[in-house]
This record gives sequence, C-alpha cells and structure tokens, in this order.
Amino acid sequence: MTISILEDYMQKINVQFLKPGMILAKTIYGNDGQILLNHGIELKESYIRKLISLGISGVYIDTKDTEDIVIEDVICEQNRLQAKNIIRQTMKNIHMGKAVYTKDLFRAVSNILDDLLGNKDIMLNLSDIKAVDDYTFAHSVNVCVLSLITGISMGYNREKLEKLGIGAILHDIGKVAIPKEILNKPGALTDDEYKIIKNHPRLGYDILKKYTNISSLSAMIVLTHHERYDGGGYPLGKKEKEIHEFSRIVAVADVYDALTSDRVYKKKILPHEAVEYLISMGNHQFDYEIVKSFVMHVASYPLGTMVRLSTGEKGIVAEVDKNYPNRPKIRCLWDKDGKRYDKAVEIELINHPNITIIDVLENIE
Repeated sequence: MTISILEDYMQKINVQFLKPGMILAKTIYGNDGQILLNHGIELKESYIRKLISLGISGVYIDTKDTEDIVIEDVICEQNRLQAKNIIRQTMKNIHMGKAVYTKDLFRAVSNILDDLLGNKDIMLNLSDIKAVDDYTFAHSVNVCVLSLITGISMGYNREKLEKLGIGAILHDIGKVAIPKEILNKPGALTDDEYKIIKNHPRLGYDILKKYTNISSLSAMIVLTHHERYDGGGYPLGKKEKEIHEFSRIVAVADVYDALTSDRVYKKKILPHEAVEYLISMGNHQFDYEIVKSFVMHVASYPLGTMVRLSTGEKGIVAEVDKNYPNRPKIRCLWDKDGKRYDKAVEIELINHPNITIIDVLENIE
C-alpha cells in the first residue's frame, strides 16, 4: 500500500494576525477528527473568531511568497488522526472500566512506523495544529512520532521500534485516574496536587500489567518516563543508565512536545527555544547522546517560520539542511529599513556565519 505524505505550500501565522480573505493551507480538525475548516478555504471573520475560541494559536496559510515551499508532515494526516482517535478511545475505555483493544494500538503504531521508515531524511518541520482541549491525545501521538524518529536514528530494528512506540503513545495513560480539575488547573499546583499528578506513571503501569501482549519494556516506559538522568525524577529516583534507554528517549520527546504546546496554564515556547533547553539539560535531566540524536531530526526553525536576521532583514525559512538544522536558508522579503524587496533575496545561513536569526516573528507585514 502506498502512503501519500501531506504536502502544502504555506507559512505559519499567529491567529491574532489572520485577516478575512487569507487562504487556509492546512485543514483544521476538531477533537473527534471531524473537519472544522478545510484547506483552500477563504477565511472569514467568523472562522477566525472560532479558531481563537478553540485555543488554536497559529495556522498555516497560502501565500505567493511561499508557493514553492513544500512542507511535509512526517506521517500522513490519516494515520495521525487514526492514532489520535485510538488513544482517545483507549483512555475512555480505561476510564469506564472497559477492556482496551490492544490490536488497534498496535495497528496505529505500525502505521506511523511505516510512514517514518519510508521517509529517508526525516526532519520534523510541520507543527501539529491542536486545540488546547485536544492536548492529551495530540501529545500522545506526537511523543510516539518523536520517540520513533529518535529510535530510527539510533539504528533500532522494527521489533524494538514497535515496543518503543507502544510505550510512547501510552506514556500518559495513567492520567485517566487523575482528576481533571487537577490536570487542567490554570494556576500553580499545590504540593498535594503535585503529589497526585506524580502518581500517574505508577497508575499507568498498573493498568498495562493486565495486558500480557503489551511488552514489559513498553510498560516500563510508562512507569519511568519521568525519571531524570541526574536522579531527580520520579517515581523511582533512578539515574543515568539505571533508566532504560527507551524511557530516556521518551523523556526527551515528552518534554519537547510539552514545551512547544499551549496549555491552559502556560503558553508554548518556540521550537528553537525548546531545542536549546534540551541541549542545556543534556546529562542533567536528559541523556545528552539521546538529545543529540533527537535534535538532528527536529527543525529548530521549521519551514514557513517568519524570522528577523541580525542584518535587520525579515523573511521566511525556505529550506532546512538536515546536517545543519540551525542554519536554514532564509527568503528575505523586507530589507533592514522595512522596505519590501522587489524580488526576494535568499540567504543560506550556513554560508554566512556572521548572520544569525535574532527573532521569530508571528507576523511580518
């Protein structure tokens, strides 16, 4: 079976800067997978208000300046939506005391893996557009994808990748037993509330122990994905190589996606900021060797990102070199004085070490 990878011509823009008449470049889906706004639609004021009310912070739009910039998702939309729906149903069944259909979970992970293994040069460029209240399910899928990308880069075989993927997609399964008012609390947690949150790895592990067809290694990920390399994590206080490599991978993927996602209690940070944080925490919170493998496949400045250069020019990330993900090609549209170029000027930062990206912009017009 041939898997088609999503391709669109787009740039990402903060919803606050959307204007009626702009063309949506990527379909927006609701929590249950239904289409809210289809790609190619012309935005109206009412549509923009709806996006803001859903807590969606940014969307992809078509522009003449980016019509030749192809942004590919690392997995196809169908498999992403299917996996989200399966993890949603899995958590619902557990919450209601029903059995989990593990075959569905294995199929979802296998489909994701097929997509990733069919992609020779995996580079995560496309941000997942998710509403705030869709976080848990989108996060589970993203952590699975990010963990598998890392496992592939580390040379894992299919069997190891499947076990890693199952543990990653189920890593937060124990949160079904945590009260929603604590999980979604907009303010700071009390000490007692934080203790309750810290129970979710053990609760998830206890749930998975009932399913003999789920590998003990996958279950171990659920139990130990909050352990930290310096021993400062929970629930067991393990450190360094005492923590299984699978769990060390999922810890990195989990934190990266959490940092780059909007939550009810915090705003997301930008991909390059999250990458810098992970690197700074190498061999403290995280295994630095795993961090290095991870960041080689995550674009610090994804395609379509609007930036300001140290020259004062403003433009759009037009190309990312897998070997130098922090030094992309920039299509400059405005000069240092804010004047629009008649013809865009492209700068390959790898060839200009004295020029740096100094800011990521939500709008450049």
